[in-house]
Amino acid sequence: MIAGPNRTTGGGMDEAALAARFRAVDVWIFDLDNTLYPAATDLFAQVDVRIRDYVMELVGATADEARRLQKDYYRRYGTTLRGLMLEHGISPDGFLEYVHDIDHSVVAPDPHLGAMIERLPGRRFIMTNGTRRHAEKVADRLGITRHFEDVFDIVAADLLPKPHRATYEKFLGQAGIDPTRAAMFEDLSRNLEVPDALGMATVLVVPAGTETVMRETWEFDGRDAPHVHWVTDHLAGFLERVAPTATP
Repeated sequence: MIAGPNRTTGGGMDEAALAARFRAVDVWIFDLDNTLYPAATDLFAQVDVRIRDYVMELVGATADEARRLQKDYYRRYGTTLRGLMLEHGISPDGFLEYVHDIDHSVVAPDPHLGAMIERLPGRRFIMTNGTRRHAEKVADRLGITRHFEDVFDIVAADLLPKPHRATYEKFLGQAGIDPTRAAMFEDLSRNLEVPDALGMATVLVVPAGTETVMRETWEFDGRDAPHVHWVTDHLAGFLERVAPTATP
């Protein structure tokens, strides 16, 4: 399923609108977790558990108490890390190293995705609230590393996560990107609000079966919001449609 700004779905997608919008795009920005790889891979579930364990140890809470605190900070601050920094004064280095010490082998190579990203004209970036090291490991497993110019991670963002506007502005400024010529791909609707306001094309990636993955209910909100221009359940398939139309 792919939906456009006219909120049509499936076979009702407005191909003319899709072609017209992406013809002007020459910068492609991708979120990492649950976007470049399917949420059903459950890679981020490993990170999620390690964040909970970190919070348990830090505040001396039970697993359930730590989970509630973790998710409360995540929702209010953009990442649990930022909540822990502001509310508990922790240093980020140890946290980031601990929570990303996971088994990346569950991510399978995706030759189709790699081929479609390679076809995209212009520049390509990964923008993540995770670390560069984590992003590089995931990209390496997917087989897409060579297709990207750079990774803008949480450290490059001065630990201020998406959806804060200042983080997008810093990334765009450093990379010299005109947002009106860029497209942003995300699995969270709230992280597309600022890109839309800045003039980017926005695509929400919500693969089939995502609802069965351990995620917060609010993470599925906003797919019909005006700042979400298109919704797709298959990233490579969406790129296959827009790459030819975007070619000058």
